[in-house]
Amino acid sequence: MLHTMSTTVESVTERSAAEVNEEIRALWRRSGGTLSVEQREQYQRLVLEWAAAAPPTAKAA
Repeated sequence: MLHTMSTTVESVTERSAAEVNEEIRALWRRSGGTLSVEQREQYQRLVLEWAAAAPPTAKAA
């Protein structure tokens, strides 16, 4: 049996982009401007979550 991997990104959370953005800002404040390996991994997850939650931007005509 052949299985295929989904290529769609599904939001794991129902948080707004603003809520996720605030968590990103708090992470940077706690880190003092330098992220550890673990913090970088958390940051990357948060950025992906933020992108999924952010409203689409209007394209310029």
